[in-house]
Amino acid sequence: MSEPEPRDGRLPEEAVTPSSAGSEPEIEPLLPEPVRLRVVALAASALPGLPFDEQPVPLRRVAKFAPNRRARLGGAAIAAQLAGDSLFRQRISSRVIAEVGDLGAAVVEGICPAAADPVEVAALAYLARPAGWRDLVESAGEAVRAEADSAAIASLVRDAEQRTARAEHDRAVARSEADKLRDELSRVSAELGQLREELRVQARQLRESQARERKATEMLATEKGRAARATADHDAELRRLRARLAEAETAAGSARQTAKEARSVDDARLWLLLETIGQAAVGLRRELALEPTDRRPADYVAEAHGDQPGAAASTPRALDADDPARLDQLLALPRAHLVVDGYNVTKRGFPEMSLEQQRKRLITGLGGIAAQTGDEVTVVFDGAERVHGLPPAPRGVRVLFSRKGETADELIRRLVRAEPSGRPVVVVSSDREVADGVRRHGAYPLGADSLVRRLSRN
Repeated sequence: MSEPEPRDGRLPEEAVTPSSAGSEPEIEPLLPEPVRLRVVALAASALPGLPFDEQPVPLRRVAKFAPNRRARLGGAAIAAQLAGDSLFRQRISSRVIAEVGDLGAAVVEGICPAAADPVEVAALAYLARPAGWRDLVESAGEAVRAEADSAAIASLVRDAEQRTARAEHDRAVARSEADKLRDELSRVSAELGQLREELRVQARQLRESQARERKATEMLATEKGRAARATADHDAELRRLRARLAEAETAAGSARQTAKEARSVDDARLWLLLETIGQAAVGLRRELALEPTDRRPADYVAEAHGDQPGAAASTPRALDADDPARLDQLLALPRAHLVVDGYNVTKRGFPEMSLEQQRKRLITGLGGIAAQTGDEVTVVFDGAERVHGLPPAPRGVRVLFSRKGETADELIRRLVRAEPSGRPVVVVSSDREVADGVRRHGAYPLGADSLVRRLSRN
């Protein structure tokens, strides 16, 4: 059975190691911590150099670790194997002694060089086990403890020196603060004397202001008496004015009654005149035998000069939907309303321009048409392209942008539906869906080229 591994990575304090066949087991010494760490580091560096069959089974996995992790992660296993396996320790010591050279040869011969590191000598002696190796380990431990004591004494001396320096600094700061406090006390004393003098001056000014206040109080009482007399006079005058106001209101009521009676007479005369005109119109309609009709004059003009929605054209010459002459005929109808699909026209007529230039050119051209015909003109653009800072539209031209979530086509159809039946509405768009939609609502659809050619003619 293999030896149990130490819990803290230290070499066991009383591990039994057989020195030779039939001899008494040796008791492992307690190694100082620096010596133990150096023994583990030397063994960890030499472990991968052993042939695989010479590596102890518990350390074969440790041998595959990286050099910087081997001693740190496998230190406990290496220490336990060194303490319990003398053959493994001899193989490691032979490689370590060969690597360190002269120092290793000297340690094997039992010689401790005076200039050598006692920790290194003790680690090599523990691995090689020459005669007197325990003395070398013990002397290394004493050297390490002496060095630790020296370091502790040096640290205490440095701490004492630092405390002394801080005390001197605090004493100097205290003296400086005391000097500042004395100067501050002198300054405060001077300010106190100045404040006392200012207090005397303020007391004298207070007495003077109190005397002026008493005099002002007496003058205020006198002015209050005068104000009371003036108030009484004002109340009397107010009563007189109220009496005159009541008389004026009575006279105004009489005047309103008179005006109302006169207006009633005028209303009766006006009603009689309108009744006479109405009876005359009824008699004239009866004499001419005129029947009521739902058709408007615009319907007859549309039948004579343009296409009816859903019916064939009745003009002697069929005009193309892109013919500007047809646009002129429709705009000649009374009270016509021209609705333009803005970007549909501009992108067919002048696509090489920017959107801002397209809008400006179209709106300017529509202003000329509105000025020539006197018709209502509305141009609709998609709201997605809407920009701020547009120039003012020409007289007679309405510029609209569709709202968020709505297209220009939908806004055009809403404009057409809002018009009264019989009013000629002309919609300019080459979009087939727009044309079919507005035709169902009684509008006259025309292609975008008709308006482009009409504008180029201007």
